[in-house]
Amino acid sequence: MLSGAVAGAVFASPPPGSVLAAILTLWKGGASGVLLIVKNYTGDRLNFGIAVEQARLQGVQVDMVIVADDCAFTQPSKAGRRGLCGTVFIHKIAGALAEKGCPLDEIVARVNEATKNIGTLGVSLSPCSVPGCLPSFQLPPGEMELGLELILKVRSLRLHECVFKRVFVWFKYTGDKVVLCVNNLGGLSCLEIAVVSKVAVHCLEERGVQVVRVMAGSFMTSLEMAGMSLSLMKVDEEMLRLFDAKTTAPAWPNLSTSSVSGRNMFIKPEEKLAAASDNYNEGSLSSVIRLVLESVSKILLQHQEELNALDRAAGDGDCGSTHALLANAVQEWLHTSRIPGNLGRLLADLALLVQQSMGGSSGALYCIFLSAAAPHLMQSSDGAAWAKALHAGTEAMKRYGGAEPGDRTMPLAYLLQKADLGAESTRNLTARAGRASYIASEHLTQPDPGAVAVAAILKAILNALKA
Repeated sequence: MLSGAVAGAVFASPPPGSVLAAILTLWKGGASGVLLIVKNYTGDRLNFGIAVEQARLQGVQVDMVIVADDCAFTQPSKAGRRGLCGTVFIHKIAGALAEKGCPLDEIVARVNEATKNIGTLGVSLSPCSVPGCLPSFQLPPGEMELGLELILKVRSLRLHECVFKRVFVWFKYTGDKVVLCVNNLGGLSCLEIAVVSKVAVHCLEERGVQVVRVMAGSFMTSLEMAGMSLSLMKVDEEMLRLFDAKTTAPAWPNLSTSSVSGRNMFIKPEEKLAAASDNYNEGSLSSVIRLVLESVSKILLQHQEELNALDRAAGDGDCGSTHALLANAVQEWLHTSRIPGNLGRLLADLALLVQQSMGGSSGALYCIFLSAAAPHLMQSSDGAAWAKALHAGTEAMKRYGGAEPGDRTMPLAYLLQKADLGAESTRNLTARAGRASYIASEHLTQPDPGAVAVAAILKAILNALKA
């Protein structure tokens, strides 16, 4: 790729003397010619231009290309478009041509042609600051900068439409092959850049554009600015071969040579729980089951704040909120689905409901318990079948959760008979499984919130059955 780079002060062009020194170093080192790749800013054009003319006076074969890929303005001023992250594409293309041994004039011609097919647009949610100075501009909450124009009401703006409308000025869309660069301007996380990359690829594909390569990361930054830029380069097979050419540049990403488009499968989530039980007739127990489930959901909503408070000592403080999600889902399910008369089918349906509506470890444990217990109640629901179901569910929780009685977790070992006692007993136990096991035991002076939740569920079931 590049043989050298010349840096000026922050946001300032390097002086002509520094540029000339770099040119002469390469020339004296045996280069057959020197190509300067310059972004389209007035200071850069002037200072690099001075160095080019001075080098030619000394007999150096030198030339300069200007990259102007900014798409922020539909009607650029006389100064032209600015040079942005699309310049990185030119670094790679020019380097590959030089590595092939192409003469300087051919490299200049092909690179100038490539610049016509590159576009970049930047978006920022915060300013940046030169070290020791105040921020370069201010952005109030709810505003962002698109190019150099302030766009209000970020939340309601369909950003991808605004961005691609400007970047795609010369694209015919359908059938175009592009390389996409998602550039972190400095202050975004890897997660945020990944989200932008996914949305960008999806938007391009919706417009019939084939995304053949994607590079995402920090390629041209602006200090700590929380923003990103999208660069597109339209390519043919020859240009793509140059882009894919091997390089020893340590920061260049090792991209797959397989096209991105056509490899991604987007599976849309179901809009509502698959009501598998709709095909089953309600049995004689359906009315009782409805009372039980209504009682359980009601008690979980009543205990929401209590469970959250208990969970703050040893977890994320969301145990009650997580159980409330389940309670609301159960109530909605009772209004939209038939309750199957088969108890095994009921537990299977409830397991699916828990899986789709409730997060956290509690949700996973409930789902495991119900899924493991369900098969034992498909054919029979007598006492022996219930015993097998409860045993299977408990063993599955122990197997996948890694907990045993006495580990300060859900008190299913005390099932029904001593639910409250089982929950209260966790107050004095040392956590040996789950998130609470990472907390020092002297800080765990309250009952385990999961145990309290289970006790409340069992009490609600018992009260409903007695009613």
